[in-house]
Amino acid sequence: MASGGVIGETLGGPRVLVVGGGIAGLGAAQRLCRNPAAPNLRILEATARSGGRIRSERGFGGVVEVGAHWIHGPSQGNPVFQLAAAFGLLGEKELSEENQSVDTGGHLALPSMCFTSSGTRVSLELVAEMASLFYGLIDQTREFLHVAETPVPSVGEYLKKEISQQVAHWTEDEETKKLKLAILNAFFSVECCISGTHSMDLVALAPFGEYTVLPGLDCTFSGGYQGLTNHIMGSLPKDVMVFNKPVKTIHWNGSFQEAAFPGETFPVLVECDDGGRFPAHHVIVTVPLGRAHFSGFLKEHQDTFFDPPLPAEKVEAIRKIGFGTNNKVFLEFEKPFWEPHCQFIQMVWEDTSPLQDTASGLQDSWFKKLIGFLVLPSFKSVHVLCGFIAGLESEFMETLSDEEVLLSLTQVLRKMTGNPQLPAPKSVLRSRWHSAPYTRGSYSYVAVGSTGDDMDLLAQPLPEDGTGPQLQILFAGEATHRTFYSTTHGALLSGWREADRLIGLWDLKMQQPHSRL
Repeated sequence: MASGGVIGETLGGPRVLVVGGGIAGLGAAQRLCRNPAAPNLRILEATARSGGRIRSERGFGGVVEVGAHWIHGPSQGNPVFQLAAAFGLLGEKELSEENQSVDTGGHLALPSMCFTSSGTRVSLELVAEMASLFYGLIDQTREFLHVAETPVPSVGEYLKKEISQQVAHWTEDEETKKLKLAILNAFFSVECCISGTHSMDLVALAPFGEYTVLPGLDCTFSGGYQGLTNHIMGSLPKDVMVFNKPVKTIHWNGSFQEAAFPGETFPVLVECDDGGRFPAHHVIVTVPLGRAHFSGFLKEHQDTFFDPPLPAEKVEAIRKIGFGTNNKVFLEFEKPFWEPHCQFIQMVWEDTSPLQDTASGLQDSWFKKLIGFLVLPSFKSVHVLCGFIAGLESEFMETLSDEEVLLSLTQVLRKMTGNPQLPAPKSVLRSRWHSAPYTRGSYSYVAVGSTGDDMDLLAQPLPEDGTGPQLQILFAGEATHRTFYSTTHGALLSGWREADRLIGLWDLKMQQPHSRL
């Protein structure tokens, strides 16, 4: 029991703070609250809402996913799928055995329609032929995991090297060859969205196969992904979550005393932007890696997020792991210009090729990184397309006004469909993950120069050397999961992992006579 007489007893067990109310933080809190050690728990959330990078908004007469979109690999091995099923958030089709057993290899389904930038339709046979080539090569890139040395450092360079060898054997006319390269380029952009990177040249080849794809046909939540985090929130004791509480500094390895807890000393003190001070025995940090990159414990001359600073090898791991932006643009139309039952419209930009770098400025060509549009299920009589765009182009798009985006995309769609009279979309809604101050991007990837070891290193609790109280700072979030990084199930599992780590420590202490928790 905590010392400090009656106050200690009324406060229950150890004080735990969770920094960040996304699915990793919520998952950790849910697991801890069920433990007999009865921790005194608070989640400090920087914004006014929970869910983190899961964000469903009411719009266009229904719900749109501004953040996480799919359950990737919805099958028994996926804890997000299991929770969603338990909460009754999925339909019969999503829950069917058949859906759970589909193996997509992590590749997107083929488009229903494909347009070139000059307004011609691309034959879906040609798209399928290029998809087969591209995804065959992607599958090959996953085989370098246990090779002593890779032929090139990045996934992008490997794909380009293999494609240029293939091109040498193509026998079609020049126009067709150019079109095939433009289609392949579109698949590179798709892969950038999947990996959350600006370029596949930034993604390390050796560890690429470590990312694990679960079986199951990716599915969505008809009532919004946030229903999942809301249900987890609902299972927590009232007042556990404190909103609008950005953390300024986490002071650790100290002995802090607070007037509210006479006679108690704590190894950690979390100081918030508003001057609030929260002492704790343990802190689980679940802030996105982008936040870490940005908020300064890596950049000199800024207020440090950790005091004392993180160990050098942890800082180095954070510096090396990639963290990119993938955004969405929702466009609402009066009437659909696409065919009924169309699910995905792919865009192929002529005169692009994965074997050539484009030199044009972002201002004039940012939209060329758009991979196309997903047709969202109709809400009543509303017709909505959802475009995906990754990388620097995606970050540039965040700096534009809604009007500028609408204008550019209207022009693009008029050219693509060959219909100069195509009515402009009625409205636009966008995600802006790079500018969001507490995320600064979308999700992590293993960048050239890093390996899965860096993610494991990031997940190691502090202090590392075993001196002082144990498990003062623990780390969770998608970037700390070696095989499921970039996913909601990776984030959830990481939260559970850190909760279990603490529970293991408390169990051990309970077995020792006269122990303090």
